[in-house]
Amino acid sequence: MKSLLLPLIFLTFSSLFAEDVSISVEGKTLKGVLSVAGKNKSQAVFILSGSGPTDRDGNTLGAPGKNNSLKYLAEVFSEEGVAALRVDKRGIGASSSAAVQESDLRFATYVEDAKHWIKFLEEQGYSEIVLIGHSEGALVATLAASSESVTGLVCIAGAGRPAPDILREQLMPKLPKELYDQADKAITSLTEGKLVKDFPPALDALFRHSVQPYLISWFQIDPAESISEVKVPVLIVQGSTDLQVSLRDAELLHTKAKGSQLIIIKGMNHVLKEVDGDLSAQMPSYFKPDLPLHQDLGDKVVDFLEKTKTEQDGGEQPATRPESKCPPYYNP
Repeated sequence: MKSLLLPLIFLTFSSLFAEDVSISVEGKTLKGVLSVAGKNKSQAVFILSGSGPTDRDGNTLGAPGKNNSLKYLAEVFSEEGVAALRVDKRGIGASSSAAVQESDLRFATYVEDAKHWIKFLEEQGYSEIVLIGHSEGALVATLAASSESVTGLVCIAGAGRPAPDILREQLMPKLPKELYDQADKAITSLTEGKLVKDFPPALDALFRHSVQPYLISWFQIDPAESISEVKVPVLIVQGSTDLQVSLRDAELLHTKAKGSQLIIIKGMNHVLKEVDGDLSAQMPSYFKPDLPLHQDLGDKVVDFLEKTKTEQDGGEQPATRPESKCPPYYNP
């Protein structure tokens, strides 16, 4: 028996490996990791992380611990024989040397970088690329889904409303009325494309002059309207215990995304773990790497990948629903 077991173990591990990869965009080097499973090079997933200093693994740089949510998600795909690309965003982690001046950063910068990574996968021979965006990464993935080789889009915990709406909703219970009114005025100006010269020092972290051009570019985007233009199959996944993005956001995306599938995972929070309760009860899960992903997440996304691949191979296409009239996540 032992003589048979060793070759099997060798074959299992020899067909699954991860390699560091990089691309050059306008003289800047962006880096990531490509997990390759077996010899199948037709389908690959590209996982895009959320807002702020979030790395390829789903961890916030400078936080007291790791959750490794996106790393574990990639491992699910590898186990299913699907290649998975995870990258560090411009200015983050291994891509820190590709940072640009904050005043030069725009939301479109991340979208264009994503398109360059899609081209990289095409050059590796992958003809069916499914974009999987988490939180703000869902909006980046949505805007990058027009690339010809993209055959599916998965939005996990993605906002369905424009950033100004969500920002106001988050600020209102946290700020005194006078300070909120000043923040509201600044948000209105930025939404109109106007820089804000004067604001209270207490709001500097949010409205500092160098970040305002980025906010203006971001505030113009409506996630629900953007997803309505996506032509490939769409899966929208939302956790029922997510305290950062609401079920309302998922329903808005589903309403606008033609022929989309909406899955609500009971007990899944924003970092894709099975955790319930208020913020104090959930916070440890953000920094607890030994806590596994919610089991249903991997199963549901893998099912979507299989269905998408079947459709690309000539299977029956999903019926298109008519449009109905019925955030990027930001945590100041």
